[in-house]
Amino acid sequence: MDTPLSTIAVVGLGTMGTGIAEVLALAGREVIGIDISEAAALGAVASFEASTARAVGRGRITEEQRSAALARFRTADTLQAAADAELVIEVVPESYEIKQQVFRELDAVVPPTTILATGTNALSVTRLAAESQRPERVLGLHFFNPAPAMKLVEVVSSVLTAPPAVEAVTALARELGKEPVAVGDRPGFVADGLLFGYLNQAAAMYEANYASREDIDAAMKLGCGLPMGPLALLDLIGIDTARTVLEAMYAESHDRLHAPAPILGQLSSAGLTGRKAGRGFYTYDAPGGQDVVPDALTPAAGAEAGAGRAVASVGVAGSGTMASGIAEVFAKAGYGVVLAARTQEKADLAKGRIAKSLERSVSKGRLSAEARDEALARITAAGSLDAFAEVDLAVEAVAEDLEIKQQLFAALDKVCRPGAVLATTTSSLPVVAIARATARPEDVIGMHFFNPAPAMKLVEVVRTVLTADEVHATVRAVCAKIRKHPVDCGDRAGFIVNALLFPYLNNAIKMVEQHYASLDDIDAAMKLGGGYPMGPFELLDVVGLDVSLAIEKVLHKEFRDPGLAPAPLLEHLVAAGCLGRKTGRGFREYARR
Repeated sequence: MDTPLSTIAVVGLGTMGTGIAEVLALAGREVIGIDISEAAALGAVASFEASTARAVGRGRITEEQRSAALARFRTADTLQAAADAELVIEVVPESYEIKQQVFRELDAVVPPTTILATGTNALSVTRLAAESQRPERVLGLHFFNPAPAMKLVEVVSSVLTAPPAVEAVTALARELGKEPVAVGDRPGFVADGLLFGYLNQAAAMYEANYASREDIDAAMKLGCGLPMGPLALLDLIGIDTARTVLEAMYAESHDRLHAPAPILGQLSSAGLTGRKAGRGFYTYDAPGGQDVVPDALTPAAGAEAGAGRAVASVGVAGSGTMASGIAEVFAKAGYGVVLAARTQEKADLAKGRIAKSLERSVSKGRLSAEARDEALARITAAGSLDAFAEVDLAVEAVAEDLEIKQQLFAALDKVCRPGAVLATTTSSLPVVAIARATARPEDVIGMHFFNPAPAMKLVEVVRTVLTADEVHATVRAVCAKIRKHPVDCGDRAGFIVNALLFPYLNNAIKMVEQHYASLDDIDAAMKLGGGYPMGPFELLDVVGLDVSLAIEKVLHKEFRDPGLAPAPLLEHLVAAGCLGRKTGRGFREYARR
């Protein structure tokens, strides 16, 4: 084991540096905070005093612990103060010139055994190490903001870093109560490497006027369980910062997915860098504020695209989990529902599945027994689409196969009354190709529910170039009645959620292919550093690797971007029958039930 790292210098006392200093001091380290700005140093002390006072007030630490921690923190305005430090962590601005200058000066000040850590999330650790007189003692130590709260720390090794230095800072991270993950040296490392590509695509989606900023953000929060939407997160990070990270990533990867969306440069050049400027993708109450205020792009409250058609009865075609869930949603909302399958037996089994789901809701106190009985009574199981003759809205939830869906819609065209709305739940197929199987494509729309339909609040409402305004308004109104959140998007592969989610998952697989980081470290990084409810490999195994591959292929075919080509490892696993949890093995192995 390397040095115990009991005395640590933090160079740069901005928000991140101050947070790191606080974490270190509270953990019993002697901390020297260094900044050439007296105001920054005074601000760091004030911030530390205020945050520890709040911690005492909330019972997280005692007054004695607070006093001891404050006594262990001192500030200075020169790097000479780091002379006795066993570890120096620099968090100065993201500039090679500035960071290299700091490292050169530190080389002349600290002993040869001192470890020099950079807090960069965008620059090459190897390049910084090569400029130092002690490259074997230089590594990356990437905390996440806010440092006192975020558990993830990425420990970044270059080809020059000595293992004992890595072991020492990894042990330190654990002693600080953090979760260290070991990663190699490439821009963005793991968490930001995956996160910023996704954010960039969201910015490009908005720039293309494909969906509103509100709908993009709502889709990713409700469809993926993320704590923030991508555009709101860009505003929080700083649009200029995001662009810098993406430029560094693109310089190394030459992947078009990392080429910064032009809107990021335009907003940065205009000084609209996000929350810190009071305006970015959204407008805020003040520079540095966090409350979004209405602006010219904010949708008017209650504004809808005209009046829709009356809907009292709904037909749901299919007998699987999605069809059953959608039928349950409509029945609980008071609609009469016809659930049609290929045979009466399949339809009855699907209704039985709904009965069990409703019973679970009763047992958990979410639904009364009376409401359960009323909902179940509203559902009629049928063995033929002929039962859809009088429905006002027909929703198909059959296999994700274009030919099958086209055949079904051709049948619906003949069975359903004139004026009925026909909706497909496809997640990846062109809605217009399905609509053209009918003689009334203006009545066809996408209504993409998410699984499990009773629990997931999001519905992607997908208009084709032929969809009538009245049909769009009808579906929006229906979504409100069934208590779902509709987001509007155009008819292109992946819509909003899958178009942003699956390239991110594909990039995670490529990281493993390149032996850049382990499955466990990547999953931990995204959960701890990005606030994701599941890591990418956990999610891939749940979704199904075959389903994921099919969606990746559709996206690649639609957008023709080489960066969207499915990772070979995904194709190999699918070919081997390793499809995830449903087969007992995917990226991980699972116990058979």
